[in-house]
Amino acid sequence: MQLLRHWLSPAQRAQFAQEGYFEVVGCDTGRQYRIYPGAATNVCEIDDNGRPKVGLCFLPLGELPIGDIMLSQKIALERCESHALAVARRFAPTGFSFRRSRLIR
Repeated sequence: MQLLRHWLSPAQRAQFAQEGYFEVVGCDTGRQYRIYPGAATNVCEIDDNGRPKVGLCFLPLGELPIGDIMLSQKIALERCESHALAVARRFAPTGFSFRRSRLIR
């Protein structure tokens, strides 16, 4: 988690500390994504009102700490969004919510 926080922008770091998630902008489409603490089904494209629009499940291979997975998701969306979306499994974010995680403290 320390490495993840180091790679977050000051605004993302503040959002993560306050809200328990951080948002990134896709490099290819300019879409806004929210990354929640977790290893799978923890990314959502959000609409203009900040509501989850489409859930996305993608992660690197191997058994990695959650902070490393979240960092790879951030980098993938900000640097090679089209590739991340090509491998992501989509899901309906109906009832999609996460509680604040003890991981963020």
